[in-house]
Amino acid sequence: SPLSRKINYLMPIAKELGCKTISIDYTMTKNPDVRVNILKDILKDEKDECILYGSSMGAYVSLAVAENNQVKGLFLCAPALYLEGYKIHTYQKADYPITIIHGKQDSIVPYEHSIQFAEKQNCELHLVNDDHALSSSEELIKILFQRFLISII
Repeated sequence: SPLSRKINYLMPIAKELGCKTISIDYTMTKNPDVRVNILKDILKDEKDECILYGSSMGAYVSLAVAENNQVKGLFLCAPALYLEGYKIHTYQKADYPITIIHGKQDSIVPYEHSIQFAEKQNCELHLVNDDHALSSSEELIKILFQRFLISII
C-alpha cells in the first residue's frame, strides 16, 4: 500500500538524499505477478536507473522487475521469495547491490528463504528478532536504508 508504515518513514529519507520517489498503489489486485506487470508498465519509459524498495510481496515484485530493467539497487524487507503461487522461483545473479532485512519470527515468509537467496546472490542480509511486519526494527531499517542509498547514489 502506498500508505504503509514502512514507506512513510523511508520515503522522506530517500527524498532528503535527492531521490525522486514513487509509491505505487497495488491494492486493486492481490496477484503478485499482476503487480509485476503494473510496475513494469510504470518503469517502461524510465530513462534513469531505479532503486527499488519492497516489503513482502512488494519485495518479490521489485526483484522480478529488476531482472529486466536498469536497476541501481534493491532494498527488500521480508521478501516473499520461493513461495507457492508465485511465478518466479529462480533469479539471475544481480550486478547491483541488494540489502535484505528479515525477521527470525516471521510466520508468513520463512527467513530461511532470504538466507537461501542471499547466499546465491552474495548480498547483504540482516536477520532481526522481529516478525513479518518488522515493526520492532523501524530504527534499524531507517539506518540501513539511509546507508544503502548513500552507498549507491
